[in-house]
Amino acid sequence: MSRLRYNRGFYRSRRGLILGVCRGLANYFDLNVFWVRVVFLLMLVVSGLWPILLLYFIASLLMKPEPVKPIDTEEAKEFYDSYADSRQRAASRIKRRYHNLERRIRRMEDVVTAREFDWDSKLNGEL
Repeated sequence: MSRLRYNRGFYRSRRGLILGVCRGLANYFDLNVFWVRVVFLLMLVVSGLWPILLLYFIASLLMKPEPVKPIDTEEAKEFYDSYADSRQRAASRIKRRYHNLERRIRRMEDVVTAREFDWDSKLNGEL
């Protein structure tokens, strides 16, 4: 299966000047961040301060922060989206996965350390 790239998601940039909204929009629409900031400043001057600032801060609350590590697979994208939306749900998902792995390891240990396994291995000459 080929590796998919999900870098062009709609995220706030971590390298932005103020909350990363303009850089995030520029990355998403593949524009130069300078021109996005110029348009933002022109809209700020033309419309007055409050409507555009309010929209900017609402956008910063609605946009998820850009992932620290690039997302390469659908599973990684799904995990990041669940983590960004609900950290508790992501933590419970990791905890459930850990408990499932622990339970499987315990079952394997029980089989390997059982008396029957020891006798079977001695009879078969494996030890």
